[in-house]
Amino acid sequence: MNRTKIENLPSPCWLLEEKKLIHNLDILHTVKERSGAKILLALKGYALWKSFPLIRNYLDGCCASGLHEAKLAAEEFGKEVHTYSPAFKEEEIKEIASISHHMVFNSPAQFKRFAQKAKKINPGLSPGLRVNPEYSESPKEIYNPCGLNSRLGTTIENFDTSILEQCDGLHFHALCEQDSTALENVLKNFEEKFGPYIPQMKWINFGGGHHITRQDYDLEKLIDLIVSFKARYGVEVYLEPGEAVGWETGPLIATVLDIVHNGIDIAILDTSAEAHMPDTIIMPYRAEVRGAGKAGEKAHTYRLAGNTCLAGDIMGDYSFDIPLKIGDRLFFEDQMHYTMVKATTFNGIKLPAIAIENAEGEIDVVREFGYEDFKARLS
Repeated sequence: MNRTKIENLPSPCWLLEEKKLIHNLDILHTVKERSGAKILLALKGYALWKSFPLIRNYLDGCCASGLHEAKLAAEEFGKEVHTYSPAFKEEEIKEIASISHHMVFNSPAQFKRFAQKAKKINPGLSPGLRVNPEYSESPKEIYNPCGLNSRLGTTIENFDTSILEQCDGLHFHALCEQDSTALENVLKNFEEKFGPYIPQMKWINFGGGHHITRQDYDLEKLIDLIVSFKARYGVEVYLEPGEAVGWETGPLIATVLDIVHNGIDIAILDTSAEAHMPDTIIMPYRAEVRGAGKAGEKAHTYRLAGNTCLAGDIMGDYSFDIPLKIGDRLFFEDQMHYTMVKATTFNGIKLPAIAIENAEGEIDVVREFGYEDFKARLS
């Protein structure tokens, strides 16, 4: 690893701040200890595996969305591996089953097709079914797994009781960056629809989307919900946050390459909203920039834009106390989750480097990307 100072980091660069990660992990560990729930890292939201040796001291394992994430969890995390997919491929069942502890099927048809086969491969495997409580308070429909005509999870209308003899658990996922009050309402709907089957289960997985490490999150309500649920049904409870693990644990650092004017001053950066921060466009949301304000709030306003040919590759309008100049570094806050897992090399733009600042303040560059990374994935 290449130890360096923050001002000498390559650009663009994701910088994980371990102190902030430990803060989040302490909160999650407290929830585990006080509620009796098990907590898994959702790799779909955060998969910086160089930090897994730290995270495994706090959490129980990982939840994976398919073969590659399951392999990463097994190889680099080394604890429980829970694998769910909207649809498993037959040729991948053997490998997934052999390394998974729980395997969650999206439909009764997939359960019937693969659960018994998976158990033969791994007799210790615990099969489950994802269900759809048909209730969510998701802030955006694109992130609503319980929306109209959703493909994710089995509704009570399509539930097949013939699988119950082999089914160890039920999984639901209905939250997106939400508080425990939203979970409370989802649980009511889940229990109303699937309550008769819960006592037959060994475990219930409450899914992800729990914003547990957000400052205003109601931890006491979450703990009470889990404790009372476990007391009612006598089952193991799992949570699988991803964003809550990586929440506010570090920035994406970028550099100003040029400043142009077309009705507004536009700073072109060596990063990209489209390629490196896609949720700022998809969600959409405005990423905070260290030291910046809203447009017009401070003396000098700029539109921050990416270095690709996509016209909409724009981070937003920000204002600064002093004028920006070529070579200035900007810090986009809270960019450790749902960024590097989604990043692309669209337009041939270079992927950001990855650096970790340890608890003692020492910074190591753990990965840099170049032309070969771009070329190798295309043929």
